[in-house]
Amino acid sequence: MKRSLNLHYILDGRTPVPVANVLEWAMWFEVGDNRRIASDQIGDVWVSTVFLGLDHSHGPPGSVPILFETMAFRDKEELACERYASYEEAEAGHTAMLQRVVDGTLGLSV
Repeated sequence: MKRSLNLHYILDGRTPVPVANVLEWAMWFEVGDNRRIASDQIGDVWVSTVFLGLDHSHGPPGSVPILFETMAFRDKEELACERYASYEEAEAGHTAMLQRVVDGTLGLSV
């Protein structure tokens, strides 16, 4: 998917869809936990992957939108952050971040 002039997106299933109406976007974000892709705790490290809903690519129109993010936290401190263009990349990134926690490659011991 290429970035549209609009920076706001919602998910239709697993597919990001650009929306021109900010109210529609805000109402979608208000509903439940529809943005969470995955959330796991390993020891005292929390790994969370979410749909951002705003394009974080900061590229020109036509570039690939970056709409998903995985973060690892310990005691509210950010340990790592990775961003992705697709739902599938976000799922794979979440799994990879969990493995980094287990392997200790985030510089942690759990």
